[in-house]
Amino acid sequence: MAKEIHTIGVLTSGGDAPGMNAAIRAVVRQAIVQGKKVKGIKRGYAGLLQEEIIDMEANDVSDTIQRGGTILQTARCKEFTTPEGQQLGAEICKKHGIDGVIVIGGDGSFKGAQKLAALGINTIGIPGTIDLDIACTEYTIGFDTAVNTAMEAIDKVRDTSTSHERCSIIEVMGRGAGYIALWCGIANGAEDILLPEKYNYDEQALVNNIIVNRKKGKKHHIIINAEGIGHSASMAKRIESATGVETRATILGHMQRGGSPTCKDRVYASTMGAYAVDLLCEGKSNRVVGYRHGDFVDFDIDEALAMEKEISEYQFEICRNLSL
Repeated sequence: MAKEIHTIGVLTSGGDAPGMNAAIRAVVRQAIVQGKKVKGIKRGYAGLLQEEIIDMEANDVSDTIQRGGTILQTARCKEFTTPEGQQLGAEICKKHGIDGVIVIGGDGSFKGAQKLAALGINTIGIPGTIDLDIACTEYTIGFDTAVNTAMEAIDKVRDTSTSHERCSIIEVMGRGAGYIALWCGIANGAEDILLPEKYNYDEQALVNNIIVNRKKGKKHHIIINAEGIGHSASMAKRIESATGVETRATILGHMQRGGSPTCKDRVYASTMGAYAVDLLCEGKSNRVVGYRHGDFVDFDIDEALAMEKEISEYQFEICRNLSL
């Protein structure tokens, strides 16, 4: 028999992402419509272990859908990676009457949800990460806003790079994943993109490309470098020395995490939040919400964590072809 849920806890874990507040808002209001109580768990698993737990009503999420970041705050928690921390977390949930938890975060956060589920707390994960690196889903909360923020910033850097006839290395976020770099490479018309999944660390090829493009009359050269490769400043010095072309490094950094979420991030995050509540109300557990082929779906967390995600070969190819 499916376990009946009376009180739903919601937390955000790991890196913040624009749209998380839209998901929290949807969880709170969908749960209330379903006749459930909601408790917000502040600062992720760290806040759970510290019992930073608050009651949430519909008014508590008013005027939040357009805000970046997360109103529940977030943190990383080494203690929750231990069996003792996980057991304590489950006991605290039971102490506060929380029989279902919705975790908004990345794959590391889902591993925590997986452990809570094994300890008797029904859990549902919602993919919240700007990195787009969760294999079971084509969409993660925050990616659309982050990639648009990066795109607009790169357009601005291109303007000054063209004015000064420079090479610009622009480093974007993504941890070990190159999706922000790939999308910006296409959207910004970059001459080169460096992705952790594809880069062979052949800087001479970059040098040769810059020299060839100068001979063709190009006034600038944009290299988009993924965070997983990094070292943009030292790379810029080496390229300038090898080409004689003034080369600057710009690291966009955490500006990509902030800002008001796009329409897509608001709508998709809201849908995922409501969907997660519905899954809990159906007695489901150890599931993660995803988006595939135009539909919102759910997967077993164990299955989702075992999946591997690869860069689209075709998108990578056209990014290079269109930069000619």
